[in-house]
Amino acid sequence: MLSKEENILVTRTGPGTILGQVMRRYWVPVALAHELPEPDCPPIQLKVLGESLVAFRDTEGRIGLVQEFCPHRRASLFLGRNEENGLRCVYHGWKYDVTGQCVDMPTEPPESTFKQRIRLTSYPTLELGDVIWAYMGPPDKRPPEPKFLWTQIPASHRHITRTRQECNWLQALEGGIDSIHASIMHRVLTPNTPKAGTRGFIIEALPTREDVYLTDYGLCYGSVRPLPGDQYYVRIYHYVMPFHTFFPFQIRGGNVPMAHGHMFVPMDDEHCMVFNLIGRYGADPLTAAERERMEWERGRGPGEITADFRKVRRPENHWLVDRQAQKTETFTGIEGINNQDHAIQESMGPIVDRTQEHLGSTDKAIIAARRLLLEAIKTVEAGGHPRGLDTSYYRALATEHLLPNGADWWETLQREIYPAEVAAIAAR
Repeated sequence: MLSKEENILVTRTGPGTILGQVMRRYWVPVALAHELPEPDCPPIQLKVLGESLVAFRDTEGRIGLVQEFCPHRRASLFLGRNEENGLRCVYHGWKYDVTGQCVDMPTEPPESTFKQRIRLTSYPTLELGDVIWAYMGPPDKRPPEPKFLWTQIPASHRHITRTRQECNWLQALEGGIDSIHASIMHRVLTPNTPKAGTRGFIIEALPTREDVYLTDYGLCYGSVRPLPGDQYYVRIYHYVMPFHTFFPFQIRGGNVPMAHGHMFVPMDDEHCMVFNLIGRYGADPLTAAERERMEWERGRGPGEITADFRKVRRPENHWLVDRQAQKTETFTGIEGINNQDHAIQESMGPIVDRTQEHLGSTDKAIIAARRLLLEAIKTVEAGGHPRGLDTSYYRALATEHLLPNGADWWETLQREIYPAEVAAIAAR
């Protein structure tokens, strides 16, 4: 468990908080590229790390990420006109470019230099892997671009969505790190249920050993499960600081390495935006039917997500739990794998009280991740660089394998699995 003070440190990310300072040292996913489909298209509202922001694509295709409220009379620039390389406030016409600089004040005298002294808070952006990223930290500490393996495959091979979650970012992240829960929560009671996200997804709950290794970027951990005979099954996960998780989907995916993961980005202390990643590292692109099926399995099918990325299944309607299905078909009675995850995490309340927990042997990765966050807080407070700012995570690949008893999966991963799989991906 954490102390009350530690729980505050690792859950508060707004301006002025120390974890907020830590997160601002990384490239932060803020939106999907298709949300700004063309030059001079309508702007979008964003809430990131407690800040109200607006993103827009200017006439030349550049993306601006600026504070939402005009410094004149605090009108929302979401209502602004995106025109001629700038976003113009519709209240009095003040106009700003992608750097936040005011470039026009039609209500001021032509000779006035007032506009030169007005600048919005703005953040550098880049587009990578169909995602818009922002750097919100000190300009002289900007890290290398976030070139994860999944950002380097063709767009035809990946599928990225985002979903709002009604709880603090950390309990969402810890759900992504928790590997053992799938054996319990996501299982079905009958193989023939048509419920979303459960068809053919029967998992037997087995005694599991969790091996955790610290890395330059965060954690690599293996969920090791014994099998009859002379083999064991290992699922290899990664936690990349501060909010990325990657999990394997290889054997079920036809033994082709798959890109599966989430990015849990705080909106404010009681809400987060979850970026969902599905991708294939093999030669074949994802088909429309595959994308449809995978979204349905996860609970993001037609009618499940609103235009503002909120789930239909929310705390106020008890996640539409079907008690009859819970008795006879699925363990939770909630349709969709990610809906099940969100329901459990949101049921803990907006910010879970970790002083009341009783953690077990399968919580090693969660305990280690919390320690990494507390380590990063101390490091940044002391003026240092937290883990995950270098490029060591560029080759982090979640994978799963059947290995002979007695084989060390960590050693095998470094010596055989990674060199072969990462080289094969790079060659495509």
